[in-house]
Amino acid sequence: MDRRRGCDSVPARGECRLTRNGGQGTNSRALSPRDLDRTLASVITWIDQTDAPCGGPLAGMRIGVKDNIDVAGTATTCASRFFEHTVAKSNSDVVARLLSAGAQVTAKLNMAEFAVGVTSQNSAAAAPRNPWNLDRVPGGSSGGSGAAVAAGLVDASLGTDTGGSVRLPASACGVTGLRPTWGSISNVGVFPVSAGFDTVGPMARSVADVARIFDVLSTDSYSSSRPARRIGVPRVFITDDVDPAISEAVDAAARELSALGYELVPIDILGAAGAQDIVYTLIYSDLAREHRDRIRQAPELFQPATLERISLGLNITDAQRDSAQAGCVEYRLGLESVFDEVDVVLTPTMPVDVPFIDGGDDVVEQSRRMGQFSYPWSLHNGPTLAVPVGFHSISGMPVGAQLTAAAHQERQLFEVGLRYQQSTDWHLATPPA
Repeated sequence: MDRRRGCDSVPARGECRLTRNGGQGTNSRALSPRDLDRTLASVITWIDQTDAPCGGPLAGMRIGVKDNIDVAGTATTCASRFFEHTVAKSNSDVVARLLSAGAQVTAKLNMAEFAVGVTSQNSAAAAPRNPWNLDRVPGGSSGGSGAAVAAGLVDASLGTDTGGSVRLPASACGVTGLRPTWGSISNVGVFPVSAGFDTVGPMARSVADVARIFDVLSTDSYSSSRPARRIGVPRVFITDDVDPAISEAVDAAARELSALGYELVPIDILGAAGAQDIVYTLIYSDLAREHRDRIRQAPELFQPATLERISLGLNITDAQRDSAQAGCVEYRLGLESVFDEVDVVLTPTMPVDVPFIDGGDDVVEQSRRMGQFSYPWSLHNGPTLAVPVGFHSISGMPVGAQLTAAAHQERQLFEVGLRYQQSTDWHLATPPA
């Protein structure tokens, strides 16, 4: 038993898995490999909920939760063979809040094993696919959360974001996702990656729905009604090596925001180029500590890509970690001056197009490249909202942008995002049947 999570290794109640045509199996047996190969595989377990309250701010909303978030009586597998039969005894704080608000929690959603990975292809349940193109990844680590919303299997979902795991799948799947101010949403009942960076975040088609869910989940008493007026646009954000089609889509979004009356301000973000290494050092050292016993006792139970990434933290020294902590403090001080100058910062979510499933790239290098623009905002303790801003002019895949504000300024992001979505319709697009 994992006492921190309140789970027992006993059989879960009956489950079924999503098929590509939207049908469902009707028993608890896993589908055959051939069947799984023909699925979207965004859902690990369907939940039969019969006790939802009739009213509340989320009444009737079907919400799926990433499978590292506890739902009482249902397995929390973390998409890993280690926890295949580990059933939650109680609801996580976020699920309890959803249920109290009238939501229907209908599914546990697929993910990268232990939330380690940006493509979600290292799931022990099955490799989830992107509903916009089944040959491409849905992003990660909350890949099932993004894919399920995009495909209309749920109205909204919860993911977790440590280095970009809500924002990357939101971008890859063409939906809206929020990494909130760190600490504003409870992590009780959520399996950890790195406690200093982990946060639960909602995903939905629209900013309006994301804001509704955030209001239910947030424990943050801080509130600001200061309107956003100035949007910072970095002259170069880390690198100018950005896919031209992505730059075009984000530039078009900037022009739309300017047309809406926001002042666009060229800015520089000092230290952004080194932020990813700082976050990597801190996250991977935490991962290694969390999984050290599993690596020693049963490394064969890990998916290979998961083991490779977690193992990166085994040799990180205390001195390296201390240096990274100091770098984190310095970087955050620099960001404070940025948000003294502007209210919101606009950046791409990813610098590259959504990868193919069989891209063959080195797993560590692919992670660094896809997360190149998300990790620096993980080092910031304020909120980032990922919104769809178009489609890649060559591949046709969704393109996303990030809007980031100072800590506790979610309202500013919602204001900007709502106005943007009122004047555009990218968030209304749905994948082909």
